[in-house]
Amino acid sequence: MSGRIFQNVVLQLKENTDRTIGVIDGEGVVIACSELSMIGQRWAEHVPVVNGASGAMVSSDGKTFKALNGWNTQFDYAVFVFGDNDVSRTACAMSMVALNAAKSYYEEKHDRGSFVKDIISDNIMLGDIYMRAKELRVTADVPRGVFVVRSLKKGESVPTDVIQSMFPDRQSDFVLSVGEGDVVLIRQMPEGAGIKELNKIASAVEESLRGSGASAVVGIGTIATHLRDLAKSYKEAQIAIEVGKVFDTEKYIINYENLGIGRLIYQLPTTLCEMFLQEVFKKNPIDALDKETLFTIHKFFENNLNVSETARKLFVHRNTLVYRLEKIKKLTGLDLREFDDAITFKVALMVKKYLTSRGIDS
Repeated sequence: MSGRIFQNVVLQLKENTDRTIGVIDGEGVVIACSELSMIGQRWAEHVPVVNGASGAMVSSDGKTFKALNGWNTQFDYAVFVFGDNDVSRTACAMSMVALNAAKSYYEEKHDRGSFVKDIISDNIMLGDIYMRAKELRVTADVPRGVFVVRSLKKGESVPTDVIQSMFPDRQSDFVLSVGEGDVVLIRQMPEGAGIKELNKIASAVEESLRGSGASAVVGIGTIATHLRDLAKSYKEAQIAIEVGKVFDTEKYIINYENLGIGRLIYQLPTTLCEMFLQEVFKKNPIDALDKETLFTIHKFFENNLNVSETARKLFVHRNTLVYRLEKIKKLTGLDLREFDDAITFKVALMVKKYLTSRGIDS
């Protein structure tokens, strides 16, 4: 936060008292003062005293201090008044009210949440990110996980307060309402964190929401190592949810890095997908396969093209399964026991599912 905001208030207060009034930051540096010569001095010895007061007014070395409103257990800014008598305490209390009002106004206009929302929405120039991050005291180059939380019930919003209560540190983590009911969680991660840590956080969020009576799906983007990467990770988390709606309908946690070929298919033009299906199924359209046959195919894929294992899972004789596979070969021209044909058929099934989700009956 700019010291100029505090300095303007302090200079107005100076006209109404003979006491020296000012503001120190969390490191004890005087960033505003009615005595201009004191600005820039470092009073580190007062920092533990103010922190130990837990927001209460406290005296230290002939000065009276009171922390301004903040989110952390450690203070960000504190007002000070020279002297430790009743007059100084009254001046300190009145100064705190005025300075808190100025601080609140400034943060409404330039708060961290709005800044981060501008980044993920691509509403800020890349060159301005570092400058504003420094002004708002947001660390630029730490790893962050980006999660998009979307309600599974149409028309319902995700309860932001549930997620905010899980991540109360508003200095490091951000819980933002965006779009039509989505909530974005941006969580600062430890160095070296990966998919495992991201999935753990997403699972905790989904379980907490379920426990509160809400049902939601959580999309996870790749870790953003810098503020400028947040927009990319946010888009990835959105794509994860959209692709998951098509190919992983039973999952509540969907990681962009685990989307596999579904991510590729989702980004293909529908006309290209229709052409692909027509080329693969020259003999008969995929719709010519009945439900029992499709179920057999899915089981065959689930069991890694193992005929014996699939037959066991289907509770049928091995020869019965072989007969069904021969029937599929006759209808489609593809032998699922051959690896190349199996891959082609698997991709074709996914493409068909994608087209169906787009309302295209191919």
